[in-house]
Amino acid sequence: MSVDQATEVGVVLTETAARKVQALQEAENQTDLLLRISVAPGGCSGLRYQLALDDRELDGDIVAEQFGTRVVTDRMSYPYLMGATIDFVDTIEQQGFTIDNPNATNSCACGDSFH
Repeated sequence: MSVDQATEVGVVLTETAARKVQALQEAENQTDLLLRISVAPGGCSGLRYQLALDDRELDGDIVAEQFGTRVVTDRMSYPYLMGATIDFVDTIEQQGFTIDNPNATNSCACGDSFH
């Protein structure tokens, strides 16, 4: 995916992350759930990422489908997340979703929040 496509999409979901979301949907027996990503005040750096499975789209949501998974971002979070890439890692050192955000000027050591 080119940088222009990433900007158009807003949030980029890797194929590995999309497969993990689909596995979580199947575990919930709800394959129509959306992956919602947003930012909220909090954390040691000012803003905290929030990832959740959601069953609805809200007015003003930006929705994109990637690798068969629908990703939803609210209008207020979108500027903070444009071009961010969500991946899923499963190694001996780390397991979980990771977010590589080119808009983050500072982040905390744990990677949970950014500014």
